[in-house]
Amino acid sequence: MQDRRVRDQTKLLAAVALLSLTAIFASLSAHASNKKCQLGKVVDLPITMNSLQPLIPAKINGQEAKFILDSGAFYSMISSATAAEYKLKLSPGPYGLTVVGIGGSTEVQMATVKDFNLVGVDIKNVEFLVGGSDIGSAGLLGQNLLEKFDVEYDLANGVIRLFKSENCDGANMAYWIAPQQAYSVMDIDRIDPLHPNTIGRGQINGQKIRVTFDTGAFTSVLSLRAAERAGLKPDSSGVVDEGYSSGIGRGQVKTYIGTFASFTIGDSEEIKNAKLRFADTRLTDSDMLLGADFFVSHRIFVANKEHRLFLTYNGGPVFNLSKNSSGTTADNRNETEAPPQDAAELARHGSALAARRDFVAALVDLSKAIELAPNEPEYYFQRANAYEANGQLDLALADFDHVITLRQDFLPAYIPRAEIKMLKKQRPAAIEDLDAVDHLAPKEADLRFNLAEINVHLDRLPVAIEQYRLWIQSHPDDSRMAQAMSGRCVSSALQNQDLGNALSDCSTALRRTDKTNKHYPYLYADRALVRLRQGDYGKAISDCNDALKIMPNNARALYVRAVAEARLNKKSDSDNDLQAAKKISADIAEHYGKYGIAP
Repeated sequence: MQDRRVRDQTKLLAAVALLSLTAIFASLSAHASNKKCQLGKVVDLPITMNSLQPLIPAKINGQEAKFILDSGAFYSMISSATAAEYKLKLSPGPYGLTVVGIGGSTEVQMATVKDFNLVGVDIKNVEFLVGGSDIGSAGLLGQNLLEKFDVEYDLANGVIRLFKSENCDGANMAYWIAPQQAYSVMDIDRIDPLHPNTIGRGQINGQKIRVTFDTGAFTSVLSLRAAERAGLKPDSSGVVDEGYSSGIGRGQVKTYIGTFASFTIGDSEEIKNAKLRFADTRLTDSDMLLGADFFVSHRIFVANKEHRLFLTYNGGPVFNLSKNSSGTTADNRNETEAPPQDAAELARHGSALAARRDFVAALVDLSKAIELAPNEPEYYFQRANAYEANGQLDLALADFDHVITLRQDFLPAYIPRAEIKMLKKQRPAAIEDLDAVDHLAPKEADLRFNLAEINVHLDRLPVAIEQYRLWIQSHPDDSRMAQAMSGRCVSSALQNQDLGNALSDCSTALRRTDKTNKHYPYLYADRALVRLRQGDYGKAISDCNDALKIMPNNARALYVRAVAEARLNKKSDSDNDLQAAKKISADIAEHYGKYGIAP
């Protein structure tokens, strides 16, 4: 997450509490000093990679929560829905504070967690900013935790380490490297409360760029301006439209993928023919976010006190996250480090391998973790995700079953299990899982968005409408709001109920959606369907016309226009549109006919 600085912010107390832990000192050879560099480790923060989300376990007033450890967030943050879910009281945020990220900006409030637990340390009265989109976890732990320390990011081994250093100016702080092992070093911007992000410099096709090291960005992204300086534009040869991305803001940004001849980082690492995402967004203070996809392929030490950054390459792909030619990724441990032995270390290492799409090695580690701790549902869940991502659905289903057997309220396992059951045509069993989530989940839970979408697919429209209602009222600033309103609009129109609110939903979705979004013309067709149900055939045809101007082969718009034309006794026009719609989508008449929508 890339954010604007603030003038008035209170500091997270976690770092102060962590300083009370015992430091473990190590000596490093100093390249430019006769003094010994002392590197005191404060704490290991265990990280589990959920795909490309670096998650750390915590507790909010005794309730379990998982946070994304986000080096690109200037301050720790939760959404308003999370605050409601954990029953946190809100207070006004710092005057004039606006948080800026991918997808735009959001105004924020504050919430105080009376009892916050991180890595077994109880911390009193921890403050969070509140606002923005849900990001797949309880929230973000940001630089107000990290900036006080030197930080080692070893996501490939499932850990982030915090250090305090003394007399290390000029020393090589990549302490893990073996003799003769290559490493890269670079200067980074000075850290202070108003500029806490880790920002260094690189080059793209020989053009200098500023890069932010951002674990909260799941995939690395270059700004459109920087891409253009490097010679690539959206209409350049070989550039692919990648759709839209979102972040903390309520909007979405257009993204593309292109191949750049050269990407250079630090004083020695260069990636040839780098396939990179770039987006039509402005990044505060930098030209590029180096995201979790970069971190899992590197081991990185951020020496905040010395304003330098050290990194080594782990092996395997850096940005595209496909398997390399050997089908495996390199082990980043040096000769002096023992491989993970306990269940927790094995599981974290396995989840990182899965994030790098090295599923064979990931499954080996996760299976070993399960052998050592056969009653831990989290490890079965991680292995189930790896099996599913690797296309081994039967094995994934068995592991999801085992998760729920061990812990009935393990909510994240139900929806993927239901999706597999749907693929296997086990509709009643899938519905049973979805209803279990509805019963177990807090009303503010973000997964209600997923429940709504899946129930639409299952044609359970009244259930979908209710899930959309619950999600919309708890997530007012979320980047998926237009999608949720569109879904509720169409579901209501098909049910022929609450048409006034359905029309409002579709109109709002149209206003909130970028006109270049490929879904934009469908929103006109959806609103046309509502107007058709209301008997306003002229306006229904007008909306269809607007949709067809943008997308002439829009079967939905052609069909709805055909029905409206039939109601106005324009038989020839209706027949022509109906035939055109059927050529594009053979079963469209059957789909709408079951709701009584026919010429």
